[in-house]
Amino acid sequence: MTGRWIDRWEPEDDTFWRETGRRVARRNLFLSVFCEHVGFSIWSLWSVMVLFMGPAYGVDPAGKFFLISVATLVGALVRIPYTFAVARFGGRNWSVFSALLLLVPAGAAWFAMEPGTSYSTFLLVSALAGVGGGNFASSMTNINAFFPLREKGWALGLNAGGGNIGVPVVQLVGLLVIATAGATHPRIVLAVYLPLIALAGLGAALGMDNLAPVRNDTGAVGEALREAHTWIMAFLYVGTFGSFIGYSFAFGLVLQTQFGRTPLQAASLTFIGPLLGSLIRPVGGRLADRHGGARITLVNFAAMAVATCVVLYASAQKSLPVFLTGFIALFALGGLGNGSTFKMIPGIFQAKALARGLAPQAAAAYGRRLSGAAMGLVGAIGALGGLAINLAFRQSFGTTGTGTTAYAAFLACYAACFTVTWAVYIRRPAEAGVPATAPPAAVEV
Repeated sequence: MTGRWIDRWEPEDDTFWRETGRRVARRNLFLSVFCEHVGFSIWSLWSVMVLFMGPAYGVDPAGKFFLISVATLVGALVRIPYTFAVARFGGRNWSVFSALLLLVPAGAAWFAMEPGTSYSTFLLVSALAGVGGGNFASSMTNINAFFPLREKGWALGLNAGGGNIGVPVVQLVGLLVIATAGATHPRIVLAVYLPLIALAGLGAALGMDNLAPVRNDTGAVGEALREAHTWIMAFLYVGTFGSFIGYSFAFGLVLQTQFGRTPLQAASLTFIGPLLGSLIRPVGGRLADRHGGARITLVNFAAMAVATCVVLYASAQKSLPVFLTGFIALFALGGLGNGSTFKMIPGIFQAKALARGLAPQAAAAYGRRLSGAAMGLVGAIGALGGLAINLAFRQSFGTTGTGTTAYAAFLACYAACFTVTWAVYIRRPAEAGVPATAPPAAVEV
């Protein structure tokens, strides 16, 4: 180890992992979870801020949906350069920078959140919050390199789940502020997060490490872009993570617009779904470790389609209890699918390497290299699914006054994801790169 750079990193070597690797990897994982958690909170900040924007702000529901759409879009786009950043600057170094960068959108929101601020200013500040979405890509790329394949499902699920839980946590903070201080004090939410941002940056600086074997491997991104499985997995991640983040951002506004809930009533319900979806993500990774990510993902999309049918029925019947049941199920299933789809990625690339005749250790290194690059790209495209959901809600409510048309579109998306998963990774797995003679536990996708 030189400074904060680790020169030798071989997690697939059992002796190295037992004596050195596990302890270092888990320390980095813990701090990565905290940094990503704060990043997600800032990215989803405007799902809370819009609940504070009463009539005095002069922003209608369509304008509020567009505000959160802007944050979603920027968060998706910045995931691409954030993916490259780990190889270019080092995982620890980028974690410090990206954590402290969150002070900019939080500080900007502090100054903007008051009646009389122009809508264009709100759009700009919402866009700044998108940088919090990029933390996911760099964090997952970084943590992927630390763990052996047999533990990636658990590690990536825990890392992502701990980050995802930043969404319900900031919504809970918003609920507490509305319930105690009222809906006219949004700056209290920001006062909670400004010191947490500083703490995340300090923790990363003091406790995280850079991996030298990952540095300057930007060629892996080009290879990942040329690999068809990168784009297939991105499409599946649109269905899982796109659902999770899109519903998380929009749920409070849907409750206010379609069911006439007050800010306090909406806030008291908004956090439940994202909380369950975040907590269950590591479970999805663990199930994928044991039973194969493709199998779990396939069943998950079928269940998401059923839950969407429940939401469609509730929307038509104007039944809030049934609507909440279906929507909370969608959150939980989205979180479960997030874990299982991300587990598939390293397994796919390692399996392809084995099918080409690479030795197991070389195949593991190839899988780590390609999957680290692919994860950021998959995460970026998946987040665009959240943008699509928010725009679908905006269009549906703007034309029909309800979200029914949007729910029907979501149902079609889950049916397509189910079909692709079955056709590519279940029906003929050998054509996806899984060698028939490989040990299932080693390369299961």
